[in-house]
Amino acid sequence: MATGKSGGRRHAHRVTGESAYVLHRYDWSESSLILDLFTRHHGRVAVVAKGAKRPYSQLRPVLLPFQRLVVAYSSRDEEGAEVHTLKTADWAGGAPMLGGAALLTGFYLNELLMKLLARSDPHPTLFDHYAATLPVLTAGDDAGVQAALRAFELVLLRDMGVLPELGVDTVTLQAVREEGRYALHAEAGVVEVATGEGGLRGAWLREAERALEASAQPEGLAGLQQVCRQALSDLKPALRGLLHYHLGTPVLRTRQLLMELQQS
Repeated sequence: MATGKSGGRRHAHRVTGESAYVLHRYDWSESSLILDLFTRHHGRVAVVAKGAKRPYSQLRPVLLPFQRLVVAYSSRDEEGAEVHTLKTADWAGGAPMLGGAALLTGFYLNELLMKLLARSDPHPTLFDHYAATLPVLTAGDDAGVQAALRAFELVLLRDMGVLPELGVDTVTLQAVREEGRYALHAEAGVVEVATGEGGLRGAWLREAERALEASAQPEGLAGLQQVCRQALSDLKPALRGLLHYHLGTPVLRTRQLLMELQQS
């Protein structure tokens, strides 16, 4: 909830009781941090956590990644201020900390959010899916983890407004043929490819579009993950191309680290 109070020339902007996750933290001084938060109602926000690095700070054990928090923050400037001041942060319960490979996978999600979402742009559905995806990363089922990642990438691209309608051939505006094969292009959309050129099956694209629509509700995410599990080998390169286009970079830091660990 956001509130405003007039005072002189400045406008006090305060948000209280907001659900949030820490995406990244930066040292600001010997005793303080700047945090990049993903909040449910206000999107990505930057806050200063004053004194959070001090040994006896109540904030120090709370401001950890992948832990759901309830925060309050404020600024002395207008609502569009770039950096706010964190007032309180409390653990909201939930899954334990990620570890091992799940930790790197979680940071991959965080890097996507930080690089693709603008500040102060609310994405409440995406926030709910992020919260629901984190526990899956610890399941120990590699195919399940990969399906969860692909489902989150689909929801992210759809929420950003850059994912074409999967069940429609963008060129002809006709429904994709169930027996056809299609590629996903950042600019051209869903395009049929010749036999032998790979791509995603038209039947799968139709099913995925229905699952995406159902995933507008958090309980529908499991269905989307199950659909993604059916096409992992084809879906991963297709979505990687879309993400790279919108990121403007071929390799993410977390993905590069995962590749290096796998090769070592």
